[in-house]
Amino acid sequence: MRIIHTNFPDLVVVEPTVFGDERGYFFEAYNQQEFEAAGLRYNWVQDNQSASAYGVIRGLHFQKGVHAQAKLVRCLSGVILDVVVDLRRNSPTFRQVFTMELSGENKKALLVPRGFAHGFSVLSERAEVLYKCNALYNKESEGGILYSDPELQINWNIAPGREIISPKDLQHPTLAHLPEDCFY
Repeated sequence: MRIIHTNFPDLVVVEPTVFGDERGYFFEAYNQQEFEAAGLRYNWVQDNQSASAYGVIRGLHFQKGVHAQAKLVRCLSGVILDVVVDLRRNSPTFRQVFTMELSGENKKALLVPRGFAHGFSVLSERAEVLYKCNALYNKESEGGILYSDPELQINWNIAPGREIISPKDLQHPTLAHLPEDCFY
């Protein structure tokens, strides 16, 4: 397993060592000892899984305050564009966007620390996503940023007119209009 540090502090890509043969493949999706050796100490308490069709955009979501969550995101099948926005005031990448493709084929995971908004778009006909969280979901602490925020200029790589967004996600404010308690 390789832990690859990005230019965003504490945001890392996890690239597993895949062992394949005529039967298929095997890899360790998570190894606590290897994470801790890399200085990544998390107590995962909740797993979430979703299935979505092409064009679905989920996000950008986060939990505020003491309920903020770190996430270890993996695409089990299909292809997604994973997107995060740094909401940490003292970070050199504050208010910046990081994107990467996760897929059932590349088997990579993105470790998103607390203090980020997270979302993804589905680039394949269908995709299944699994992510671990280090804090339980708390409805009163949920927040979000509008996926089409012009300040962020995110290219979700979805053909125009094919976006599928929940009514709830369409109601999120832009980054410029987020309340102060949404920043970490």
